[in-house]
Amino acid sequence: MIVNAGKDAKEASLLNLNWPTSPQFWDNIRTVAETRDYMLLRAFVNSTALTLFSIVVLILFCAMAGFVLQRRKGRASPVFEFLILSGLIIPPAIVPTIWVLDGIGLFKTLLGLILVEVALGFPFSVMLYKNFMATVPREIDEAAILDGCGGIRLFFRIIMPLLQPVTATIVVLSSVTIFNDFTNPLYFLPGADNVTVQLTLYNFQSQFVTQYNLLFANILLITIPPFILFLIFNKRIVAGMTAGSVKA
Repeated sequence: MIVNAGKDAKEASLLNLNWPTSPQFWDNIRTVAETRDYMLLRAFVNSTALTLFSIVVLILFCAMAGFVLQRRKGRASPVFEFLILSGLIIPPAIVPTIWVLDGIGLFKTLLGLILVEVALGFPFSVMLYKNFMATVPREIDEAAILDGCGGIRLFFRIIMPLLQPVTATIVVLSSVTIFNDFTNPLYFLPGADNVTVQLTLYNFQSQFVTQYNLLFANILLITIPPFILFLIFNKRIVAGMTAGSVKA
């Protein structure tokens, strides 16, 4: 990807790993950034906003749902767990989702796409939080309640700080998934002004002519943010994935 991003159109079309005879890496980067009135920059803004808001909503609601499912066992608990598990099994339906979003006035809006991304990531994140919650002793809850903590204060002041490992895991996995999502923005957020980073790949590929040097340069640019995020949270990913796998 890096080698072909520095070639001209003719050399890049060969799709080999030979070093470019006349490197033009920065020229390709500048061309990609300026294409269609700086569409890539708008796409970065849209994808960043989509990812940040989706992650905040996802963490907030999934952590609370996992806490309730783990701490409060009742007759309805198996039903809720089955419904959440079914979210991992049943594939999403595009046309009914568009119909629902259009009915509530959220089709072709960033808020509508955020709700879609949250709904798709909700089951997996809840299961992670629920399993991790099993490693947090109930005695902590009881001690906080005896000290006068209510339910909301108990969760946000006592429990939530203890969930940092699994939260870091969800941040990385969900951020990479949402930031690199191609199909959902294509279906639920159409329009040139609403373009996301993955949709900018259409600028340099077609059925007959594909500018592989610019395509690889574009891919290289949109790969950098998830890669940096992975490097920052690398050590916490495995801890968050495996925590609670035995005790739960």
